[in-house]
Amino acid sequence: MRVISSGRHHAVFAFGDLRVVSLRDGYIDMPPTRLRGEDGCALDALPPAVPLVGGNLRLAVNAFFVTDGTRSLLIDTGASDNWHVPSMGLIYRALDEAGIDRALITDVAITHDHEDHVSGLVMPGGSEAFAGLERVWIGAGDAPVFTEPRLAPLRDRVVPVTERVAINDWATAVPTPGHTPGHTVYEITGDAGRLLVWGDTVHVPTLQFERPRVAWEFDGDQSGARSARAALLEQLTLPDHFVAGAHLDSPGIARVSPSGDGYALEYLAPTIG
Repeated sequence: MRVISSGRHHAVFAFGDLRVVSLRDGYIDMPPTRLRGEDGCALDALPPAVPLVGGNLRLAVNAFFVTDGTRSLLIDTGASDNWHVPSMGLIYRALDEAGIDRALITDVAITHDHEDHVSGLVMPGGSEAFAGLERVWIGAGDAPVFTEPRLAPLRDRVVPVTERVAINDWATAVPTPGHTPGHTVYEITGDAGRLLVWGDTVHVPTLQFERPRVAWEFDGDQSGARSARAALLEQLTLPDHFVAGAHLDSPGIARVSPSGDGYALEYLAPTIG
């Protein structure tokens, strides 16, 4: 897997016969007290390797587009205008920059129901972002988000995921509950290996690879999130496995290897500030 082109808000990776496009929705700053130890309490102190910006953690927000040249799948959609911060909602700019016609996207896969992942289905102003949308894949436990007024018009296109299920012959939805009841990872498999698009499995990459037992305040089930993270990290150490993370530093695609009691992360392209 290698990067073949990039811009301010996107990067294109060759993945065998597939193309994977990382799309930068922006970033959000969060207080370090969001990090949780195994006792459920905020961490006493952060290691020096964890950077802070104005005293806050800066979390990248990424989505990913995969295509074989005929079929395509957009995984997550960013925040649109739901968070009312100028650093977010850039996915439409990223899609344009990458030359991706939003009207031709028929399938969107949502890793979970939080605003920075699902809100971009609807543009600022209320119009649908993807005119040709036919299916929205989401874990069944998170599907109730489509009863909310903003997303309710899309409800008849929702495909609830209850078990491992193939979306097409190279994309598979895999339930990984913990962060949310319906949190779902999307496996992209091709002749170059396997890419796990893993949503919010990790929020702070400079800490949670080295210390994977550290959880996040908004993990609905912190024990379940830890278990899911442990299983996915172990899987990612296998040959020809790669990860694409919503909150890995943009463009957010990397390899994972064992390191001491935790893991090491190696990005496949220079990160974007």
